[in-house]
Amino acid sequence: MPEKTLETLFHETLRDIYYAERQILKALPKMARAAKSQNCKDAFEKHKEETETHVERLQKVFEMIGKRAQGKTCEAMDGLIAEGEDVAEEFKGSPAVDAGLIAAAQAVEHYEIARYGTLKTWAQQLGLNEAVSLLDATLQEEGDTDKKLTKLAVEAANQKAKAA
Repeated sequence: MPEKTLETLFHETLRDIYYAERQILKALPKMARAAKSQNCKDAFEKHKEETETHVERLQKVFEMIGKRAQGKTCEAMDGLIAEGEDVAEEFKGSPAVDAGLIAAAQAVEHYEIARYGTLKTWAQQLGLNEAVSLLDATLQEEGDTDKKLTKLAVEAANQKAKAA
């Protein structure tokens, strides 16, 4: 059995988030279609574009460590995406659908923020300076997306859900 090192853990976690990002790419168009407001639709569509860049950055990190870009099933992300799909189905057409979709999207963002923060720290400890930069760029974007979703929820979606 190969020795379990920080390098091994870094690679396995990189595979996890790579899988997660690719699943998110599939989920975001569905979320955009399920959203009721144009602002919510636009937010999901914009994040899909950002997520494509996140996948490209991860591919570069795989190259840096001499590994093939390959995902590893992430049951946590599969569960978070399934929750979002449930909200889309159960609240379809309801004024509360956007609030629910935003909440589901934020759960995904928080998972990503945790993973990218960890990967960035490990990359620093492993001396992977270029990877640190790539992972930090994505970490910042994920945090910005979370803040934008909060603003969208507070200023519009939650109020519409409550008023209905």
